Order: sequence, then structure tokens, then C-alpha cells
Amino acid sequence: MSSRVDLHLHTTASDGQFSPAEVVRQAIALGMTVIAVTDHDTTEGIAEARETARGSALEVIPGVEISTDVADSEIHILGYYINDQDAQLRRELEVFRKSRVNRAQGMVDKLTRLGLPLEWDSVRQIAGEAAVGRPHVARAMLQRGYVSSMDEAFHLYIGRNGPAYVERYKLTPVEALKIILAADGLPVLAHPLQSTDLVPQLAKSGLVGLEAYYTGYTPEDTRHLLDLAAQYGLLVTGGSDFHGQNTGAGSALGEVVVPQILPQRLAACHRRRQAQRVRTASPTS
Repeated sequence: MSSRVDLHLHTTASDGQFSPAEVVRQAIALGMTVIAVTDHDTTEGIAEARETARGSALEVIPGVEISTDVADSEIHILGYYINDQDAQLRRELEVFRKSRVNRAQGMVDKLTRLGLPLEWDSVRQIAGEAAVGRPHVARAMLQRGYVSSMDEAFHLYIGRNGPAYVERYKLTPVEALKIILAADGLPVLAHPLQSTDLVPQLAKSGLVGLEAYYTGYTPEDTRHLLDLAAQYGLLVTGGSDFHGQNTGAGSALGEVVVPQILPQRLAACHRRRQAQRVRTASPTS
């Protein structure tokens, strides 16, 4: 039985296998009640997802997953209930999209020099309307028979320590928090088990929650994150990190069991902050 809540989903707007409309249709077919579309560094799939869900019992929370850098690692920040029309947010995400294309081209060039040539047009075709990213390069490598799986492509070639790796546009976690907060969103640390040391600093900088229910997390992992969230007064979210079928990323739609109360608490926090913004913006008598 699938969970009725999934707050971490990807579509073809970034590196997912299915269109926003198809993800919504699958969620409805599973009887889900709340999902969040959280594509990597883009909000382009939100409108289609919400329109497809119109008239159904499914709520689609507008979201994003912003990639950031720390020493020798990447940290992802989820943003919920963002204003996807916010001008600053759109400018920042456009920079990300352009940098992704340049980065992917650099990886293709490096792979060619390594004796593994790829046609750039093939990579773009795999990406479709989405911004080109590493998964699309990995799929092109898989199609050419250079690797036996996408995981192998990352591990041997285009992962952080691989010979074809190219650095990307850098943003710090705190900078991502500020971008999400400025777009009226709620920032949450994605799959945080390996980055819990950052929680104290991020909590001071505006972090709202931790993703405690996640693909591969044990009950002990989740309990640890629940305790950490309680220590810093943070909300809790959860999701599958769904990218599609046989993609090597995340798990199946709704496979991670997320308590129904969590999106309710997230929505209540959003309402409180909206009300506070209205009070702050209202002229005093």
C-alpha cells in the first residue's frame, strides 16, 4: 500500500522520467492526497501539475529543490509553497539552468577526450524540454553502451571525483535559504542524514524543517532526525525522491510512508507566515 503523501517528486521539468501531468495522474490513481513537485533548480513543472490536479482530491504543493555546495559535498534545500512567479527566484533559477547546460557540455567534452564520445544533440534529445543535467549525460552513456547502469556512469566518470566531472554554479545552503524565504517559501533540508552538522547554523538562518522520512532511511534514522528537529524547533517532511521507473534515483511514487499530519503542519506554518506578512505590510493607524 502506497503512502497518501509524497513531498519530494521530480518530473521532466528537471531530471524526472514523467511529465508533471503524468506524475499527477499516477498520484491520483494511487489515491494520494498531497504531493509536492520539487524539481531540481526549476519551477517550470508546477503550473502543469496543478492544472492537471484541478477538480481532483489531490493537493499539489508548489516546490523546488535547490542544489548548493559545501566543502567536498552537495547539500539540497527543498522549498515548499514558493511563489513560483517571484522575479528574484526566477532569475536565480535561470542562472542555474544556463549553468547546467554549460556543465553538461563540459562533461561531454571531457568524455570525448577520454575516448567516450557522445553526440550533444543526443543528450539534448534525452533531456527534452528539461534543463540538461548529469542524469541526461548518464543516460546517453548508457545508451551508447559505455556503462551498464546510470550509477556506474556517476561512480566511474561524472560523479564528484570522476575524470569527467565538471563543477557547477555554486550557491551556499544559506544563500538558498534566503532565495526560498524571499519567494515566500518554507526551506527544508533534503535527505539530511549526512549533513546534520549543518542544522544548527541553518536553523539560525531560517531553516524551517528536516526531511526525516526518506528513501532508504531506517526507523532509527528517522527517529534520530525527529529528535534533531524537535531540538531545534523544526518541522518534519518526507518523500520518495521519485524520478521515475528504473532511474537509479529515489524510490517509487508514494513508497516512503509519510504521516498525513506532516503536510497539514507545513500548510499551517505557511498560513501563519502569510498572515504575518500581511500584518507587517499593513500601514499602522
